[in-house]
Formats: sequence, C-alpha cells, structure tokens
Amino acid sequence: MSTAVAQPPPGVAATGNGGVPARRAVIRWSWRLFRREWRQQLLVLALIAVAVAATIIGAAVATNTPPPANAGFGTAQDMATFPGSDPHLAAQIAALRHRFGRTDVIENQTIAIPGTVTTFSLRAQDPHGSFGGPMLSLVSGRYPGAADQVAVTSGVASAFNLKTGDVWTVGGAARRVTGIVANPQSLLDEFALVLPGQVTSPTQVTVLFDAPGMAPASIGPNVSSVSQAQPDNTINPETISVAAVTVGMLLIALVAVGGFTVLAQRRLRSVGMLASIGATPRHVRLVVRANGVITGVAGAACGLVLGLAGWLAYRPSLQASAHHLIGAFQLPWLVIVLTVALAVIATYAAASRPARAVSRIPVVTALAGRPAPPKRVRRSAVPGLVLLLAAFVLFGLASSGGNNPSGGSQSTMMLELAGAFVALIVAIVLLTPFCLSAVARLGRRAPVSARLALRDLSRYRARSGSALAAISLGVLIAAIVCVEIAARYGNYLDYVGPNLNSNQVIVYTPSSGPPGSAAPSGPASRSGLVSLAADARRIAAGLGSTDVIALDQTSASLWHASCGRQWSGQVYVATPQLLAAFGIKASQVDPAADILTMRPGISGMSGMQLTYGNFNGTTCNLGQHATFSCPKSDCLANPVIQQVSALPPGTSAPNTVITEHAIARAALKASTAGWLIQAPHPPTAAQITNARLTAAAAGMTIETRNSVPSSSEILNYASVFGVVLALAILAMTIGLVRSETAGDLRTLTATGASSWIRRTLTATTAGALAMGGALLGTAAAYLAAVAYARNSSLDGLSSLGNVPVRYLLLILVGMPLIAAVGGWLLAGRQPAAISRQPLE
Repeated sequence: MSTAVAQPPPGVAATGNGGVPARRAVIRWSWRLFRREWRQQLLVLALIAVAVAATIIGAAVATNTPPPANAGFGTAQDMATFPGSDPHLAAQIAALRHRFGRTDVIENQTIAIPGTVTTFSLRAQDPHGSFGGPMLSLVSGRYPGAADQVAVTSGVASAFNLKTGDVWTVGGAARRVTGIVANPQSLLDEFALVLPGQVTSPTQVTVLFDAPGMAPASIGPNVSSVSQAQPDNTINPETISVAAVTVGMLLIALVAVGGFTVLAQRRLRSVGMLASIGATPRHVRLVVRANGVITGVAGAACGLVLGLAGWLAYRPSLQASAHHLIGAFQLPWLVIVLTVALAVIATYAAASRPARAVSRIPVVTALAGRPAPPKRVRRSAVPGLVLLLAAFVLFGLASSGGNNPSGGSQSTMMLELAGAFVALIVAIVLLTPFCLSAVARLGRRAPVSARLALRDLSRYRARSGSALAAISLGVLIAAIVCVEIAARYGNYLDYVGPNLNSNQVIVYTPSSGPPGSAAPSGPASRSGLVSLAADARRIAAGLGSTDVIALDQTSASLWHASCGRQWSGQVYVATPQLLAAFGIKASQVDPAADILTMRPGISGMSGMQLTYGNFNGTTCNLGQHATFSCPKSDCLANPVIQQVSALPPGTSAPNTVITEHAIARAALKASTAGWLIQAPHPPTAAQITNARLTAAAAGMTIETRNSVPSSSEILNYASVFGVVLALAILAMTIGLVRSETAGDLRTLTATGASSWIRRTLTATTAGALAMGGALLGTAAAYLAAVAYARNSSLDGLSSLGNVPVRYLLLILVGMPLIAAVGGWLLAGRQPAAISRQPLE
C-alpha cells in the first residue's frame, strides 16, 4: 500500500488568511449587513449627506458670485481703452493690429435716457469677433445684420417700450429692432448693439488683443491685462471651501467614532461567528472598516445628488443677485471631488478604532455578546502640549507676517495661519482624554449617581473623548469669532460697524461725498447751497420726513500719537441744530470741550491730537522709533473730549463733532458737507431709487444703510451657532456614549435604581461633556487670540480687554445647563430588557 501527499495545483499560492477571495467575501458580507441595517447608521449617513450637499451649494455660490475673471476682456488677454475724441485713434488701433495681429474693436457712445439720469451705451461690436464672443449673448430674435438694424438689452427695451420689429431712432438714425441681447458677464450692462462703424461719435473705444509675454505698461499707459485686473488673492473661495469642509468632516469623524463603536457592539455575535469559522483579526477589522467606507460612499452619493439638485434650484436666484450668467454645471469640481473623498476618508478613519477594538475580543466572549472590559491605556499628554506650543508660535508668526502687506508675506502668513489651526485642532483631540480623567478625579466626592457617570466617561474615554473633541471644536469656532469681533469692534479709533441707522439717509453736496468717494470738486456757492438744500428737503419729503439736519465740516480731524490703529471717520460741527436734533441740551455740554463723541473710551485716551490745516498727523513706520510731533499752528495736543452717548452711532453719522469753542480757538472755517435725513421708517427700495435720481439730477450723492452687521448681531449669531452646534453634537453622541454602559444601567435598574438615578446619570454625562467642551474650546480660542495679538502691529494684547462676557457666559454656563436639563428630562425610561442582554 502506498501513500501520497496532495500538493496544491500549480500557480495557486497557499495563504493563511484566504487571500483575495476571503477579503472579497468579507466585503460582500459588510455590504449585505449595511443594506439590512442601514437605519442603525442613519445618523452618520445624514451627517455626511448634509455636509456634502451644503459644501457643494456653498462652494458653488462662493465661486460664482464674483464677476468672471475675464469680465470686459472676452477671450482676450489684453485690453486697450481710448477716449473717442482722441485725434490719433485710428492710427493707434492700426498700430495695435499691425503689432499683434487679431484685434476686436468695440465702440461705445453714452446716451442718456430722456427724463432720467440713467444712461445706456450705443455699442458697435462684431457679434462674431475674435475676442468679444463671451461679452454677447442672444436672448431672442437675431443680431443686427445691416446698418439700419439694432438689437437692444431688456432694460433698454423696457425704457423705450421697444419690441422686435419696431423702428427706433437712436444715434441720429432710424433702425429696426432685430432682437434682445445681453452681456453674460454683466447683466447690469445696458446697451444697444449695432454693426461696427455705425457709431459716429464714440465716447470710448476698447481694443481687445493678445500680447503674450509682454507687460501691459510696455505697450502703453492705457493697456491692462486679465492677470493685472484680477488681484492675487490667497484666500480664494475654493481655499475657504476646502478648509471649511475639512473641519466639518473632522467633526463628523469624531461623532461617527461613537456610532461605529455601538454598531460594532451590536454586531459582536456576528463577528464572533465569523471568527469561529476561520476569519482572522485582519478580516474582522476589514468588516468594520468596509462598513465605514460603504457608509461614507452612500452618504457622499446622497449628498452629491442633494447638492446638485439644490444648486440647480438656486442658480436662477444667484444669477439675479450676482448680475451675470452662471452655467448649470459651472461648479468647483475640485472642491466637490475633495469633499466626496474627505467624506469617505472621514468614515474610514472613524471606523478604524472600533475595528481594532473588536478584533481583539476573544471569540467566546464575542459569541456571548459581552463587550470587552475597558483597558487602562497609559498615554502621555506631551504630544498635545507640544502641538499647543507649536500652534502658539505659528499664530505669532502669522501675526508678524500680516504686518507686511507684500504678496509673498501674505501667502506665507496664510500658510502659517492654516498650520496653526491644524496644530490647535489636533492638540485638542489629543488632550480630550486627559480632560476626562481630570473630570473623573474632580467628581470623587460627588453623589454616587454622578460619580458613576463621571467614572464611565473616564473609563470609556476612547469613545467619549471623540465626543468631547467634537464639542470643543464647535465651541472653538464660536469663541474665536466672539473674541475677535469684540476686540475689533471695541477699537473706537478705527471705528467699524453699520454706517447709518436703517431710517437715516445722508445727502452729500457735489463738493463732498461718502467715505472712500472721489476727491471734492470744490465748495458750492451760497446760492448753490440754497438750491441744494431745497433739493435735500425734496428728497426728505419723498421719504416722508421733514427732519433735515445740516452737516457742516471743517478741515479738523483727530489723530492718536501712537502706533497701531488710527482715527477713522468724519468730524462734523456741533451746530445747535444738530445737538437739538439728538436731544442734547447746551447745559449738558462742557463749555471747555473741544470734541463731543459717542465713541466710548476716546475721552480718557491719552495722546489724542486735534489736527487741522496742513498737518495730518505723524505716521508710525514699523520697526522704527516714532516721534509724534504736534505743531502749535496746525495741531492741538490733548484736546478736551467729552463723551455724549446721545449722538448717533453710525460710522458715517455725526458720531463725533467739533464744538464751536474749538472752531473759534483754532480759527477754522466751516462749510456744508451735506444733510442728514431721519425718516420715520426705513425707506423702501423704490424710495431709495427716487432719492438717488433726484440727487443725481442735482449733482449730489446719497448714502443709505449698508449691509455691515453690528457687533451684537455677529456675537448673537456666533454664540447661538456655537451653542446649537455643541448641543447637536451632544444630542447625537450622548446616546452612543450611554449605550456603552447599557449593561451597567440594566444592573442598576435590576437592583432597584430609581428613575431619579437614571436621570442623574444622563444629566451628569451631558452636563460634564458640555462643560468640558465649553472650557476647552474657549481656552483654545483665547490661546489663539493671545498668540496672534501679541505680535500684531495694529491690535496688541490690549485689544483683548474687550471681553464679550455675556456671550461667553452663554457658552460656558448656559450651554452646560441646557445640556444637563435636557438630559434629565429626556432620560429616566426603564430599559426594555432587564434580566437578559437584548439580542441585536
């Protein structure tokens, strides 16, 4: 009798873990489990879907709201503009054509619409020119094909009541309207399109051409390029979107850790059965990780569909507000691809820790459905502290780089700032387990039920730590906004905020204008001022008001003899009419006062100077010792400044005024700069339009309330955002954290624990996580703020003295109380199964 040893077939390698077929079978099993139990992962799926959809819509809006990069250039890279009255116009155009080949000439003649101050352009342009194609689109009808034809925009058609086929006299000739056109790059561009050569008296001529490799200045002073027109902005919408989605996915990953941990516990018997038939620990880890990847792919796919649907629905509204056409699929695809990839990576990373934990459970223990007892893991807090120190240093370096306005320094500053935030976030994640240990030690003398909850947080800190990190990051965002906004809005020298109250309108004379406007054209005559004042009263009547306050100004301004932020804003004259309009009596004004202001802190600030004449203050050069002079002929050192809170707070309103005493003392002359109108209610859009037209007809301009929010609005939104985000994270994670101790809760209930104890357990867990997240997030926010402010040339550490106490108390005290009360009210239900562990 002979024996033989069976050998594996040639070409088939024997493996100890089943090779690719085993891994494929395990992945298929994970897919089947996901299809059967997807409702148990609905939380993570919803988070991923909402995050992806919000990122797609937000990134699309952010990138498509600004005007196109080539607006005004078409497909050309260079553009030359000439006045239509230039006697050498034809020779210059011919020289450009000879030098660079293809050109596209666009002639514009500005024509006023009768009865209004609105204008439109009579434009001669070839619709099929070499470069101007993106600047023209046909809405209806056809382009003009003969000299007696014209196509108009919808605004011109509405103003002149035109429709296709009508004959319209424009530019000295009768022309038939052939269609409706538009400028896709600017829907506000109103024009009438004719063939080239049909504009006899152009106001401006534009020549589009390509001059590769040549600087615009070397061609001519009137030449610009696409790259020159678009400033180098490191903080572009794509970068902001990627940063926001990265932080969002990190929060989701931290929340998902608990979800995958509970899911792995529910599947413990199935995993034990899989291991009993030969699956290796690697296969067991693959089961959980594959489930994470499948969850991420499914959530990202749902979010992608929702995001695209939401974008297509919102696109028409965005086109109307952005005033340029936007393609249906004109999307930041790189951001979308990165978002989907980050969603899958986040869920894979979140499933990795539960995968490692479940693979270490013995087979018999897994088949019994008993979770492994938590192991004491000794970790060091040194890596987290080192990263905190690195974040502190990087914030300081970024602040120093921000003092240099050069482009290279700005790019380096953004990299340092990004690195600082990354280091700070990772440090928070690494330090949260130690914070939980500290909370457990502090609760040693607490009542038994509270002590059990705090002990469980420390025992299961691998799970509860991720929840605490997510809450801390949410609080960090809100706290940084609150601290920085309070610091910036608290600087009353460089005053920021809304320009006016919603019911106020300022009418400026032709010789004046709002901040940032063109230089004055010279003071108006006395008779001219009388006429302008009548026009201002007529504008006020259109707004339903008779409250018109004359705003007089002098050459005087304020200056702070120190480096850092300087005075901003107009100093008006404290006329009796102005003071009476705001209820300020003469007896309330100090006779020796030179300046009245509503800005807090200015009256007690040292180093203030009242400058006038030819002296505008001494500029502080960085890196050099500054000597602040104050010549007696043009400067008054340490003027008497009185704070009067009744003055209006707007940045363009007369929040700071010079008294007649100071005017006489400095021998200054006052002139009327405009009129402040206080309407009984905020003006409507139609009233503002009528006011602008009336003012423009008289050569004046008006200023209404801008969209800049007040500090209270930003602080309210930021604090509420932080509280709601933290409570949402807490609500999603508290059940997952408590489910880890479900066995202990059943034991307590079986031994007679009342609903009071069960409620105390949940309330303590929720309150401790909320308090820990609030403290850790706020401390990290102040660390970042201090690190950045200490090297700032504009805002030093003193700017952080403006502490938003009320809003920080809402985060530090209000949020933990809400969490504890909510946990108390929603807990207390007796477990469904007490005598046995429920089968999943």
